Amino acid sequence: MVTALSNGWPNLTGLDLKPTTDALHLWSQVVGKVRLMLTPWVNHSWHVPLYLSAVGFGTGLIPAQRRSMEIEFDLLADLLVIRDTLGQVRRVKLEPRSVASFYADTMNALRELGLEVRLDPMPCELTDCVPFHADVILRNYDGDTARSYWRAMIQAQRVFHVFRTRFVGKCSPIHLFWGSFDLAVTRFSGRAAPRHPGGAPHLSDAVAREAYSQEVSSAGFWPGGGNVIGPTFYSYAYPAPSGFGDAMVEPGAAGFNTEMGEFLLSYETVARSPDPDAALLDFLQTTYEAAANLARWDRQILERPTGLLGMPPPGV
Repeated sequence: MVTALSNGWPNLTGLDLKPTTDALHLWSQVVGKVRLMLTPWVNHSWHVPLYLSAVGFGTGLIPAQRRSMEIEFDLLADLLVIRDTLGQVRRVKLEPRSVASFYADTMNALRELGLEVRLDPMPCELTDCVPFHADVILRNYDGDTARSYWRAMIQAQRVFHVFRTRFVGKCSPIHLFWGSFDLAVTRFSGRAAPRHPGGAPHLSDAVAREAYSQEVSSAGFWPGGGNVIGPTFYSYAYPAPSGFGDAMVEPGAAGFNTEMGEFLLSYETVARSPDPDAALLDFLQTTYEAAANLARWDRQILERPTGLLGMPPPGV
């Protein structure tokens, strides 16, 4: 059963998230690579992410020959749903299963719709992984756990959107990158960045260099991994200006992870604070300001007050 704290934020304490989020991460890579192979390249790989929806998350419309289709993880029904604009629908069960079986069933569903999609079956940005068709380990997916984590992402996105309204410079959509399974929003200074070193596992250096071709401040939310245990908010800058890791940020529980080069704040700290929205907005704002001030972004022309409901900003 999905439970929530009194403030409406999902209670993730005590949940064993990792088996389910690991399964969703790998399954989302299959779906994401389908979108990758059918969609023209957009700057910073903005053509490949997934987006949250009222039932889970999915691709949005994908061009498919003379029609379009969409693929959605319906977490309320524990189904992957593939629909096209001709009215055809195919479904794949989300249940304890291997990546190999999910991959086979998804590819077969696409073939039944007349779509033969050839993709690289090696997961991106993951170490110690095998191609989708060779990953036969049973993944212990739990529907209630998936729904709890999805609802946490919904709360995070809601606050990210408020933060997004404060910036009029170039800024990404709020999207779910399947490479690292993080919900992210990225601001750009408008200046070119130094050549990115690349080096992400099973990811072309050219992709990383194009993604980070411009100076950014990026924030997001992901299930955690490596030495970061549990769902966590993050914020980083590329290139990181001198002194970035020593900047004072809010709330006080946030800290800089030198190994990752990012500020981190646990989901539990946010969800259990007296005002979770304010705590998360403080984290997003102060970490952005640390990057922008130290790198001398032209903040006067890049920012404006928080957006209002149903009203244009004052003075426009």
